[in-house]
Parts: sequence; C-alpha cells; structure tokens
Amino acid sequence: MIEHSTKPLEELRKIRIDKLQKLKDLGVNPYVSDVPDRIAIAHAKKEKEKSEVFVAGRLISFRSHGKIVFADLRDESGQIQLAFKKDALEKKLWDLLPFLDMGDFIWVSGENFVTKAGELTILVKDFKLLTKSIRPLPSVWYGFKDEEARYRQRYVDILLNNDLKELFSKKALFWQTVRNFLLEKGFFEVETPVLESIAGGADATPFVTHHNALDIDLYLRISMGELWQKRLMVAGFEKTFEIGRQFRNEGISREHLQDYTQMEFYWAYANYEDSMRLVEKLYKEVAHKVFGTLTFEINGHKVDLGKKWERIDYAEVIKKYLDIDIKTATDVDITAKLKKINTILKGNETRGRLLDMLWKNIRKNITGPAFLVGHPVEVSPLAKRNENNPKIVERYQIIIAGSELGNGYTELNDPLDQKKRFEEQQKMRDAGDSEAQMHDYDFVRALEYGMPPVTGFGLSERLFAFLMNKSARECVMFPLLRPESM
Repeated sequence: MIEHSTKPLEELRKIRIDKLQKLKDLGVNPYVSDVPDRIAIAHAKKEKEKSEVFVAGRLISFRSHGKIVFADLRDESGQIQLAFKKDALEKKLWDLLPFLDMGDFIWVSGENFVTKAGELTILVKDFKLLTKSIRPLPSVWYGFKDEEARYRQRYVDILLNNDLKELFSKKALFWQTVRNFLLEKGFFEVETPVLESIAGGADATPFVTHHNALDIDLYLRISMGELWQKRLMVAGFEKTFEIGRQFRNEGISREHLQDYTQMEFYWAYANYEDSMRLVEKLYKEVAHKVFGTLTFEINGHKVDLGKKWERIDYAEVIKKYLDIDIKTATDVDITAKLKKINTILKGNETRGRLLDMLWKNIRKNITGPAFLVGHPVEVSPLAKRNENNPKIVERYQIIIAGSELGNGYTELNDPLDQKKRFEEQQKMRDAGDSEAQMHDYDFVRALEYGMPPVTGFGLSERLFAFLMNKSARECVMFPLLRPESM
C-alpha cells in the first residue's frame, strides 16, 4: 500500500499507473466529477463522538496494522485521522485499499470516535476514490531540499509546508488591509491599462509586446497607472488608488522581481506632508493587523515602526557617509567618488543617475523607519519643485532596514515644467539609458487643461517581504524560472 521510498521515481510511477489500470478494470472511475456532499474537516472535528460525518481531501499517510489501516486526510481547513477496519467495511471497499496511495483524493463517510491514544478519528463506513495520483509526494518531513525544485514545483512545496501556506494567507491579509484602509479614508479603487503605448510613471526598463490587431508594439506597465490616475485627477476624481501587477525588465535580487504587485494612490488638494502622515498610519495599521506587532528583525536591523519616524535629508546623508557635498560637487567629482567606492559605471550616466548611485551605496546603513526627503530635481522627473528651493522636489521615500519601501511626491502639475523634464528624460533614453522616462505628449496635454494640487504614493509587495524578513522571491507563489530542460 505504501511504496518503498528507495525505489526510483519512474518505478514508483509505473506501480501507480498499473494500479490505475487495475482500478479501471474493476469498473472504478479514478477521476470522478461527481463528489458527494461533504463538510470541511475542521467542522467535522467539532462534531460530537459517534456523530456521522462526510469529508473529502488528500491522503497524506497510511499506517497498516493487519485488519485495521490508519490514514491521515487533509483538506484546506485541516487534517484528521481515518480508521479503516476490515469488519466495518464492505468487502469490495476493503479490497480497494491496496490500490490507494499517499497523494490520492478520497471522500469518506463515517463516525467520529477517540482512539486509546486520545486522537479524534473517523471510523470509515464508506469511501470513494476521487482522484488517483501517479506521482509520489516527497517526504512530508523533509520536503524539497533543492531550492529550484521548491520554486518549480511550488504546488508541492506549499502542500508540504504549512508555514508557507500561512505566509500566503498573511500576504492576502496584507493587501486586503491596505485596500480597506484606503477605502475607509474615502479613496476610490480604479483600474488602469496594463498595456501602454508609452511606459510612464517610473524609471525602469519595460517589457515589450506586440498587439497583432493594431500592429503596434506596446509596453507592459512599469507603474500602477501613475499617469493614468493623474489624468483622473484632471477628470475630477479627488482620491483614487489601484492595486495590481506591474512589470520591470530588470535584474533579479533578494529585493527585486520583474512581475509583482504594487499599490499607488493619488489624492487631490493635498501635498507630500499630508501623504507622509497618512502613510505612516497605513504602515502601522498593516503591521498591527497582519503581524500583530510594530517591531521587526529585518536583514540584521531591529526596526520599531512605533517610534518617531525621523526625517533624513538626501544631500546631508550622502555627505555624512561619503564625504561629498552634492550641492556643490560637479559630475566629475561625483564620478570620481563613485569610482573610489568601486561602483561600476557605463560612462554615459546623467547627473541624476550619478546622484542615485551615491544614495544606493549608503542606504543599507539606515535602519529607519525614516522619511528620506530633499531629493534633487534630477532624480525625480515627476515630482513638484520645492517652493523655497527649486533645486529639490517635494518627494519622500520610506526607508526601513536599509531599503526603499515606499515612494511619494507632491505631483508636478506645471505642464511646461513637465514637458521640459520629459524632453530631458528623452535625451537620456536616446543616449542609451533604457530606464529613463518616455515623453508622454498626451499627459502634458492633460496637464494643460489643469490638474489640482495632488500628492501620490506607491508601495510594492517588497514591504511585505521585508516585514516577513524573507526574500521577495520566497513571498511569491510561483516565481519566474527559466524553462525546465526535459
């Protein structure tokens, strides 16, 4: 009834395929569509002793003791022990037991009782094979040892790993908490295009696809509809948000994915100061409702979201750690500093890209929670200039455990300034910077009709991964992998 675990996989599969054929020869359908009534195993376990119950699930173990066979049955709600007794089953059912294996799905009816060992068990009176599995599961105790196998056969990894299943339950709660918070604050949930003729709203390399009917190349969006949501501000909406998938054709790392979930909101008649206050409340709400705490151990940092969130000035923090004043330094000075700290350069970097590289060299030192402010205008093509200092913009990034876990602006609504910045970004693209933003002429036209003062903010599932203290890839149900060589 249980295969010997040392047998080769193909031999085990052949044994099961033989069983499958014998079941068919006996007139048993191994892949039925009609499932009898059932209740969740969690509910069955609450029923009194001697109560009749009907459950279905996957067999995850067998323990044969002559005229009695014990098994464990699992569904999404839980697990329960089954007892098959020879004198309690019809002969034809008892004779079918040798054809069952771990991994098969069955339906059973029976009566609750408690064993001498004190374990609640169903004494099976009837059962029905629902699905015959022909590939044996890895050991429940050891699971997959190879990381790639875990990611490639994620469905088995989740089946064997309750902690992983709990992780994805938390992730669902994470996004539901974000959604509920914004809805309660009066934001309106919207859907904006995933396919765009101009990939806008972020500095990133987009994925390119082709639209056959229109015979045009399109891009998969690199932001959560930033320029579309701001068009909605022009159209008269005052509070919008979107949660969805976005795509960036960039490198793989512990923090980066190419296909991931992002949330962005836009709020009219408010600025980045208003946004910072709202977002701090959002993060604390998420931490409390999803994790039950405001304190976290993340990548060697001890983070307390409950303490006062400090403000860090972009130029000052770079000067503190790298001893260079970006307010007076030339591009040559910055390039020399980057080379000194062993940063790889292509040679065609703009000032904005050079400044961003300086920042990325020091961010790992900051535990946070903190708001990084005072960004130079060169690194923020969509943010509004500071009224008191036009060389910087009204932007903030949330820094937690050495990483950027949120980004907000007072949005630029001056169409002439926006047009000029798009033109500068387009020059960067033409010079070979694939992450520079494209010139969106229609968005400039929309701004010419007038957009009220607006603040915007975005966070991705990287925040969830950090709060879990896991890699972004581990927190994805089905991470992208190269095709498997067969």
